[in-house]
Amino acid sequence: MKLSDFVVRDAVIVDLQATTKEEAIREIVSGLRDAGRLSDSDLEGVTRAILNREELGSTGIGQGVAVPHTRHPMVDRLIGTVALSNKGVEFAALDGEPVDILFLLVSPPNQPGDHLRALENISRHLKDEQFVRFLRQARSREQILDVLDEADQSSP
Repeated sequence: MKLSDFVVRDAVIVDLQATTKEEAIREIVSGLRDAGRLSDSDLEGVTRAILNREELGSTGIGQGVAVPHTRHPMVDRLIGTVALSNKGVEFAALDGEPVDILFLLVSPPNQPGDHLRALENISRHLKDEQFVRFLRQARSREQILDVLDEADQSSP
């Protein structure tokens, strides 16, 4: 599975305005709606499902990265996006540091394999210091997409 299999290119956010976990999740999920991947009526349900998942334990994995995710019946295929924050988001990350790279995933409940493969793919890329550095240096949606596309090309 490649990042391009699930990242909604039109939902990528270059300069997330939110500074709290809930605001960030709402802003990112709104981006998926604005890109036509969620309806207005699904917005709150998907947002609430992600926030409920966060109550089980923060998806802020440390080193400035968070991967909020959920399964939700309102999507028929795995979707996700990337958001970068210049200000940093207080995300209750494992290391207590603010988050500046967020990958958000939503998948149908009946496709747990895709959900896990996407999380594994993201995790693998986030362990690559060059990938993370290039993402942090991106200043436009096109630059972010270039970093993602390059990562896909170098993946097995």
